[in-house]
Amino acid sequence: MNQPHRVLPLALGLLLVAGLAGSLLQPYEVYLISLWAVYTISALGLNLTLGFAGQISLAQASFVGFGAYATALLLPHGVPFGVTLVIGAAISFILGILLGFPALRVQGHYLAFVTLALATIAFLVFRNESWLTHGTSGIDKIARPFPFTSGVAYMWLCLGSLALVTLGVWWLLRSPWGRAFLALRENPVRAASLGIDVRTYTLLAFAIGAALGGVSGALFAPLGQYIEPSEFALPLSFSLLLMVVVGGSGTFMGPFLGAIVSVALPEVLRSLQDYYLLIYGIIVILLLVFSPDGVVGIIARAVARLRPAAAPVEPTP
Repeated sequence: MNQPHRVLPLALGLLLVAGLAGSLLQPYEVYLISLWAVYTISALGLNLTLGFAGQISLAQASFVGFGAYATALLLPHGVPFGVTLVIGAAISFILGILLGFPALRVQGHYLAFVTLALATIAFLVFRNESWLTHGTSGIDKIARPFPFTSGVAYMWLCLGSLALVTLGVWWLLRSPWGRAFLALRENPVRAASLGIDVRTYTLLAFAIGAALGGVSGALFAPLGQYIEPSEFALPLSFSLLLMVVVGGSGTFMGPFLGAIVSVALPEVLRSLQDYYLLIYGIIVILLLVFSPDGVVGIIARAVARLRPAAAPVEPTP
């Protein structure tokens, strides 16, 4: 499941099934499918940065916030939704490049602290600069773009956007850029010895991942039609990181499956009331302990067991 050319039809088929099912479900289930699509876009970006390029980031929620606030602030001024989406992605792309510079000097938990600092600064800006972001009062009445004003129509917009991002990521991973990211993750020194520009590809890993976070945020704002700073605080970064790791870091399908676990499992356990988050945490911990390669690893091992063993080849006399 870690070869994108084999699982692309599976990913697109999953989106089609989700859309057809959502068309028959209640409004809240439609909202959850839309939320899953939005989170998956951001998780795909983080998976490029972390899973394929090996650069840890705790600032992905900040990029989602930049995209969301760009859309929420520009739509009332008559700016088309598509333009606000591009602007949000561009802002996140530029900030992702700036965040990538520390990665040229620090790695591991040191880099995590650097990205954590950016996440903290971004949250403080969202909360305190009320002249721009409306502070803790948030921004409400965010209009959905025409003709995607209904819940089902907007769900299809989110799924269509995810399909385009999926195709883009698929192309990227099959390109020389994708192979350079993998080389960078495995051994930066060896990658440099092979002629790969480590500096450029490190910055690109952060920038592309951040841009997808901005796209996710642009879709997130009209989904709930209200945003406020706490939605883009550190817990969202941890949730996105959890989606990548639980699904299978460095695999094509990992973000899709990890987002399903992150969005659907708490809803399934919600009937347990005060204990559902505790049980959710225990399930995630057990999953990571017994399957470090995530849900993708579990599925891959199950398929390998079901697949009949190849018959030994008899030597030619």
